[in-house]
Amino acid sequence: MYDAGVEEGQPMHPTPEDTRLTYDDFLLFPDDGKRHEIIDGVHFVTPSPTVRHQVLVGRLYYAIESYLREHFATGRVFFARLDVVFTRWDVVEPDLLFVAADQSGIITEKNVQGAPVLVVEVLSPSTRKTDEQIKRRLFEREGVREYWLVDPEFDVVNVFRRKSDGSFPRDGELSRETHDVLTTPLMPGLSIPLAELFAST
Repeated sequence: MYDAGVEEGQPMHPTPEDTRLTYDDFLLFPDDGKRHEIIDGVHFVTPSPTVRHQVLVGRLYYAIESYLREHFATGRVFFARLDVVFTRWDVVEPDLLFVAADQSGIITEKNVQGAPVLVVEVLSPSTRKTDEQIKRRLFEREGVREYWLVDPEFDVVNVFRRKSDGSFPRDGELSRETHDVLTTPLMPGLSIPLAELFAST
């Protein structure tokens, strides 16, 4: 286990003579109110979130936490900022993550060390490419079972779900416009209407 001049939302690539950044480097990043992450040893910086972003994260957390109070043996939900250490070169801080009861051993005092069953990111203009491409590939590689991409611009949620063959395709796009409801086999009985999730703030 691990001891737990950049444009915002863009990676900072090490110079050719540098080695990849590691979790030890991550611990030295400034506590400046921004989200710092490393993926494959590359540094990503995200600006402070918007009000709408935080409202959506809060509503999702409340829905899942309320569910877990009635199904306490299912697992635990966490919100940023909490480090998820996949490897020495891959440390991220998802907006939300759910750790199932049968994997509670990955929760340490400082961080989560391993793949949560569910990761949730709320998109913003500065993180869209990272969340849709780079993080999705990381989560696919490291064994995350579900990935929700919440898009406040279009009021949709894209769900990536692990298949029995190990693939990690987009399983569906849910929309507020068509009155879809967000559910997951990871938490049977959880139901989040998108009309409520994306309601005006």
